[in-house]
Amino acid sequence: MTDEKARLAELREQIDRIDRQIMDLISARARCAQEVANVKLAANPGQDVVFYRPEREAQVLRRIKDSNPGPLPDEEMARLFREIMSACLALEKPMHIAFLGPVGTFTQAAALKHFGHSVISVPLPAIDAVFREVESGAAHYGVVPVENSTEGMINHTLDMFMSSPLKICGEVQLRIHHHLLVSPKHRDEAITRIYSHQQSFAQCRQWLDTHRYGIERVTVSSNAEAARRAAEEPGAAAIAGDMAAELYGLEKLANCIEDRPDNTTRFLIIGRETVPPSGHDKSSILVSMRNKPGALYQLLEPFHRHGVSLTRIETRPSPSGTWAYVFYIDFEGHMEDDVIREVLSEVEAEAVELKRLGSYPIGVL
Repeated sequence: MTDEKARLAELREQIDRIDRQIMDLISARARCAQEVANVKLAANPGQDVVFYRPEREAQVLRRIKDSNPGPLPDEEMARLFREIMSACLALEKPMHIAFLGPVGTFTQAAALKHFGHSVISVPLPAIDAVFREVESGAAHYGVVPVENSTEGMINHTLDMFMSSPLKICGEVQLRIHHHLLVSPKHRDEAITRIYSHQQSFAQCRQWLDTHRYGIERVTVSSNAEAARRAAEEPGAAAIAGDMAAELYGLEKLANCIEDRPDNTTRFLIIGRETVPPSGHDKSSILVSMRNKPGALYQLLEPFHRHGVSLTRIETRPSPSGTWAYVFYIDFEGHMEDDVIREVLSEVEAEAVELKRLGSYPIGVL
């Protein structure tokens, strides 16, 4: 045996030994997670016990990233632990996660990134349907898009919070990469039309004008639907992501055609429970102010005076009257923090209505 073969055999034996150790440790962790579930069940007999703790998982993932020794990147190490936690949680009761469908959308990718692949993902046709599924208890949580770095806020999501009792329980940011996709069996045919969602067309407008100018652009309900049509129709292409391409067996004619390389969409996790502090949190509120001079100043001044950082402020028409408006505000901190309590107390004193949408861990992955 040559020195190379001998060294490789030695390394492979070492890898096999480490794999067995990893498997033993994962199994030990799973048994420990089961014991946690047993303790909760024993302490709450006959009740619907909540096993998923968003703040606890965020703390674990932050600790993993902070203590990662390498050589794997922090994000990759945290992603591996995300899947381990997902599988351990599913031993007791797999969670049902509703998302804006159909299967193969970026929203499903965001749901799997946040919850791991051991959940049962439930595609629904509209954002309001996701809210209803969670409100009814048919799904444990829902995932809906709320803003894109290129195209701004998703107004339908913001408007749903005006009437829904649901809380925001988490957030996840997903880098959005769009590809021009075709079916392998139609690869040699001239493209006569391109299918995609209107948001994707907007995010790829410059590339399309430069490289596919004059080709018909057909708006459909989702990128997954675009991929489905491209898989079936000669002369058709789709703009969609990796998940849709894999689902429908499409090939990439062009990679990453989004106009901005940092194109990112933020998604919200919606649920029925409030989330305790995790140590690094964000909060969201809806505020309706009296229609008078200086109303916006009165709304924002307490945040400035108490040193609370705003991360988003958006205005939406109020359903209560013409030319009345509601402010959607994201800010750093948890509503149980003393300074946040004081700020919201001052805002509430001046507001017509203040609705607390929830506090939740800032996205880790």
